Amino acid sequence: MKRIVPRTALLIAVTFAGMFGPNRMAAQESGNVPATKAPTSPQAAPAVAKASASAPTVAEQIAAHNKQMREDFPWLAKYRDADLNLAPPAPSEGRVVFMGDSVTEIWKFDGPGGYFPGKPYINRGIGGQSTPQMLLRFRQDVIDLKPKAVVILGGLADIGGATGTESMEQIEGNLASMAELAAVHHIRPVLCSVLPIFSISWSPAAEPAEKVVALNKWIGAYAAENGFVYVDFHTAMKDERDGLPPALSGDGAHPNRAGYALMVPLVEAGIEKALAQSAQATRNK
Repeated sequence: MKRIVPRTALLIAVTFAGMFGPNRMAAQESGNVPATKAPTSPQAAPAVAKASASAPTVAEQIAAHNKQMREDFPWLAKYRDADLNLAPPAPSEGRVVFMGDSVTEIWKFDGPGGYFPGKPYINRGIGGQSTPQMLLRFRQDVIDLKPKAVVILGGLADIGGATGTESMEQIEGNLASMAELAAVHHIRPVLCSVLPIFSISWSPAAEPAEKVVALNKWIGAYAAENGFVYVDFHTAMKDERDGLPPALSGDGAHPNRAGYALMVPLVEAGIEKALAQSAQATRNK
């Protein structure tokens, strides 16, 4: 995969990562942040944290993003301590890990307003992440946690060029590698469609809508061919442009509360099916 190094490309990557960050979305769900405001990259935040409350400059974002990509490309440090401190699952626990980008990271699981209260679900999403980054941290953040199933939702950051130029075949290969790694470790993969998106504000030429449709077609066919669970968010959420409608998203890229509320029963049905497959495989041993 080609690495991004020019200043302009780095700025694009920082902007894309920030667009997919949890802080931005928390504000957008309440309608407080205009769509044109320059976001802060979640990967840059640790490197540019300051005593003041002022937002980092674009130059600081670029420098921090470059440092992050150079020193910890997959961002293994993000969840390393949490992973080490997580107790092994109980024998009867239906542990599920969610692996993805910002759509996963900002998906509130438990506590007040959580969508999965009391469920043994673990969120391992990172805003702005592409599938090669997800694949590199898959062992630490999924396999070593010994879940019964993993929900995999990624690919849009790749289409947006967050970590370089990738072919559709490379994106597909990364998703397939994660699913196959899970399967060989007796973890049932739940492969999710990429959410609909009509345009990327900083890259109008990207034409993500058609690419997302093509990628989702492959994901569905791959899942069916290999007996994996496929969750189709795209069909349930798209508008006439193959984008996210305002009723389900504040920025056209991330779900709002109504969008997540629509996604919950879909992913729960997929998880239930995957856990049933896991239980059947255990009985057949």
